[in-house]
Amino acid sequence: MSILNVEHLSHGFGDRAIFQDVSFRLLKGEHIGLVGANGEGKSTFMNIITGKLMPDEGKVEWSKHVRVGYLDQHSVLEKGMTIRQVLKSAFAFLFEMEEQMNQICDRMGEASEEEMTEMMEELGTIQDLLMAHDFYIIDAKVEEVGRALGLQEIGLEKNVTELSGGQRTKVLLGKLLLEKPDILLLDEPTNYLDVQHIEWLKRYLQEYENAFILISHDIPFVNSVVNLIYHMENQRLDRYVGNYDKFKEVYEVKKAQLEAAYKKQQQEIAELEDFVARNKARVATRNMAMSRQKKLDKMDVIELAREKPKPEFHFQEARSAGKTIFETKNLVIGYDEALSKPLNFSMERGEKVVLKGANGIGKTTLLKSILGLTPALEGSVELGDYLEIGYFEQEMVPGNTTTCIEEIWKEFPSYTQYQVRSALAKCGLTTKHIESQVRVLSGGEQAKVRLCKLINRPTNVLLLDEPTNHLDVEAKEELKRALMAYKGTILLICHEPEFYEGLATKVMDCSEWSLRI
Repeated sequence: MSILNVEHLSHGFGDRAIFQDVSFRLLKGEHIGLVGANGEGKSTFMNIITGKLMPDEGKVEWSKHVRVGYLDQHSVLEKGMTIRQVLKSAFAFLFEMEEQMNQICDRMGEASEEEMTEMMEELGTIQDLLMAHDFYIIDAKVEEVGRALGLQEIGLEKNVTELSGGQRTKVLLGKLLLEKPDILLLDEPTNYLDVQHIEWLKRYLQEYENAFILISHDIPFVNSVVNLIYHMENQRLDRYVGNYDKFKEVYEVKKAQLEAAYKKQQQEIAELEDFVARNKARVATRNMAMSRQKKLDKMDVIELAREKPKPEFHFQEARSAGKTIFETKNLVIGYDEALSKPLNFSMERGEKVVLKGANGIGKTTLLKSILGLTPALEGSVELGDYLEIGYFEQEMVPGNTTTCIEEIWKEFPSYTQYQVRSALAKCGLTTKHIESQVRVLSGGEQAKVRLCKLINRPTNVLLLDEPTNHLDVEAKEELKRALMAYKGTILLICHEPEFYEGLATKVMDCSEWSLRI
């Protein structure tokens, strides 16, 4: 049975086309991975099918009474609510049903026999629905999901405005899973999640009976949970049966076949054109030339997709730093309350250290305290000599209305227009993206703009907070290569072991010093 039908969908922003006559259908129980490079339109597609965005052309039809649950990259939480209240709000429709049931019971005293029969039937239906949706064990369900996603350790009574990016994602994900929708739409759900919770989500999706569409650049995760891939490229959407590895195999074969057919056809076209040019003026051979010209005119010319610019990251390096990069002395980090025990650790020139651990235990706060952006509660940080520090933040400042060009120009006022454009192009952004406002770009493209600022400033120390979030597979591979080639010192927060394996000289488990466990 079809849950969702999308027919002849076309959409674009300004003169930048994103979809051209795309059709798609989702059947009950299908587990779909929606893949493609940054900026191909995956999140836009999700926004169109959920009705957040009206397409330029085409129609989107959901079957009746389908409840859709959507976790997008930019979901926000209502201020002033506790984690428990947000999780319980997943059952708002059940509380409404209970209210309905109470109203029916109140009216029963004055009902006629006929009305009474009707009311009893309605009560029975509501009762069955409440039972089916676990209404009478809501508190236990909230506790269970809170435990599974590590929210109980933070405290379910905590105000959501005090949560880190990763903790917010977990709360939204928890609410979504409690809603038990008929279809889940998940846009990069593993961003900001730590390893153990990615593992839990993986098991949950493997056992999930309903349909879901998943956008993710975490290939091991996609491989383990999907059975269909829809690939978005050059305004098209193509369907492949199997997981990501299977898709890649078939895609490479199709690409090679198309390239071979293209070469063969180009050779044939060249020969026909040559024959026509040499023979059309001679009376004896004019008819043969004309028939070949007709063949040329009727030919269905094969077109190869334009190659996307591949990102190239080359970090500019400043003169060497002193031997010690920084040293902390009984450093206690936090805001209103302490997040850590007193910390004594140091980094030396050339080290590449990874910070790992659950969300909200203070990894980002530690980076900000080392940089002096967040004051220490106790103790001190001593920075070494001759440091040229580059810092990559998790997210861009919201509400930014500058274009990509302006964003780079602010950072490098002496650059010419050509230098700005070529710096952005080297990071894998096309002309259309370069001229767009930063806020309309996808998460991955925004990350590339921020990386562009970082790689073009000479540094000898890099502090990187989740740089792989939102980046597509190619960009991730290129970033890893560039960081391995970088001769300076790196302090990196990352949840992807396959990214930092072979790169890190030391992996530091932050749960050993955090008070938030």
